Amino acid sequence: MPQPMNLLRDSTIRNFLDREGRLKSIPAQLKKKLIVLEYLVDKLEPERDYAESEINAFIRLYHDDYATIRREFIVQGFMSRSSEIYRRNPKSAARRWEDLS
Repeated sequence: MPQPMNLLRDSTIRNFLDREGRLKSIPAQLKKKLIVLEYLVDKLEPERDYAESEINAFIRLYHDDYATIRREFIVQGFMSRSSEIYRRNPKSAARRWEDLS
Protein backbone atom coordinates (compact mmCIF):
# COMPACT_ATOMS: atom_id res chain seq x y z
CA MET A 1 0.00 0.00 0.00
CA PRO A 2 1.41 3.46 -0.94
CA GLN A 3 2.61 5.62 1.90
CA PRO A 4 0.59 8.82 2.57
CA MET A 5 3.70 10.94 1.87
CA ASN A 6 4.12 9.32 -1.56
CA LEU A 7 0.44 9.95 -2.30
CA LEU A 8 0.81 13.63 -1.43
CA ARG A 9 3.95 13.96 -3.54
CA ASP A 10 2.44 12.13 -6.52
CA SER A 11 -0.86 14.03 -6.44
CA THR A 12 0.95 17.38 -6.12
CA ILE A 13 3.14 16.60 -9.14
CA ARG A 14 0.09 15.44 -11.09
CA ASN A 15 -1.91 18.56 -10.18
CA PHE A 16 0.79 21.13 -10.90
CA LEU A 17 2.31 19.69 -14.10
CA ASP A 18 0.51 19.53 -17.43
CA ARG A 19 0.59 16.68 -19.94
CA GLU A 20 3.84 17.97 -21.43
CA GLY A 21 5.46 17.98 -17.98
CA ARG A 22 5.46 21.77 -17.69
CA LEU A 23 4.60 23.49 -14.45
CA LYS A 24 1.12 25.06 -14.68
CA SER A 25 1.84 27.39 -11.75
CA ILE A 26 4.20 27.70 -8.81
CA PRO A 27 2.38 26.40 -5.74
CA ALA A 28 1.63 29.01 -3.09
CA GLN A 29 1.53 26.48 -0.24
CA LEU A 30 5.08 25.88 1.02
CA LYS A 31 4.78 22.10 1.29
CA LYS A 32 3.57 21.78 -2.30
CA LYS A 33 6.17 24.28 -3.52
CA LEU A 34 8.94 22.19 -1.91
CA ILE A 35 7.57 19.03 -3.55
CA VAL A 36 7.66 20.68 -6.99
CA LEU A 37 11.12 22.20 -6.43
CA GLU A 38 12.49 18.82 -5.31
CA TYR A 39 10.93 17.16 -8.37
CA LEU A 40 12.61 19.68 -10.69
CA VAL A 41 16.03 19.78 -9.03
CA ASP A 42 16.19 15.97 -9.05
CA LYS A 43 16.45 16.23 -12.84
CA LEU A 44 19.79 18.06 -12.53
CA GLU A 45 23.05 16.17 -12.24
CA PRO A 46 24.52 16.07 -8.74
CA GLU A 47 28.10 17.29 -8.30
CA ARG A 48 28.01 19.26 -11.56
CA ASP A 49 28.64 22.98 -11.88
CA TYR A 50 26.03 24.88 -13.89
CA ALA A 51 26.32 28.36 -15.35
CA GLU A 52 23.37 30.63 -14.59
CA SER A 53 22.37 30.50 -18.28
CA GLU A 54 22.21 26.67 -18.08
CA ILE A 55 19.99 26.79 -14.99
CA ASN A 56 17.74 29.36 -16.67
CA ALA A 57 17.45 27.19 -19.80
CA PHE A 58 16.70 24.11 -17.68
CA ILE A 59 13.97 25.89 -15.70
CA ARG A 60 12.45 27.34 -18.89
CA LEU A 61 11.75 23.75 -19.99
CA TYR A 62 9.27 23.61 -17.10
CA HIS A 63 8.15 27.21 -16.45
CA ASP A 64 8.70 30.68 -17.93
CA ASP A 65 9.42 32.35 -14.57
CA TYR A 66 12.95 31.01 -14.30
CA ALA A 67 14.11 33.81 -11.99
CA THR A 68 11.58 32.96 -9.26
CA ILE A 69 12.25 29.23 -9.43
CA ARG A 70 16.04 29.75 -9.51
CA ARG A 71 15.75 31.97 -6.42
CA GLU A 72 13.58 29.36 -4.67
CA PHE A 73 16.17 26.67 -5.43
CA ILE A 74 18.70 28.78 -3.50
CA VAL A 75 16.42 30.02 -0.69
CA GLN A 76 15.05 26.54 0.06
CA GLY A 77 18.54 24.97 0.03
CA PHE A 78 18.20 22.81 -3.09
CA MET A 79 21.11 24.59 -4.78
CA SER A 80 23.98 26.86 -3.86
CA ARG A 81 25.48 29.66 -5.89
CA SER A 82 29.01 30.95 -5.89
CA SER A 83 30.42 33.40 -8.46
CA GLU A 84 27.58 32.78 -10.95
CA ILE A 85 28.07 29.00 -10.66
CA TYR A 86 25.18 26.86 -9.43
CA ARG A 87 25.42 23.42 -7.89
CA ARG A 88 22.90 20.98 -6.46
CA ASN A 89 23.17 20.62 -2.71
CA PRO A 90 22.96 17.25 -0.97
CA LYS A 91 19.33 16.38 -0.12
CA SER A 92 20.15 16.89 3.56
CA ALA A 93 20.81 20.61 2.93
CA ALA A 94 17.42 21.29 1.36
CA ARG A 95 14.29 22.19 3.26
CA ARG A 96 12.21 19.01 3.56
CA TRP A 97 8.51 19.08 2.76
CA GLU A 98 8.10 15.91 4.83
CA ASP A 99 9.07 17.88 7.96
CA LEU A 100 6.19 20.36 7.57
CA SER A 101 2.91 19.70 9.29
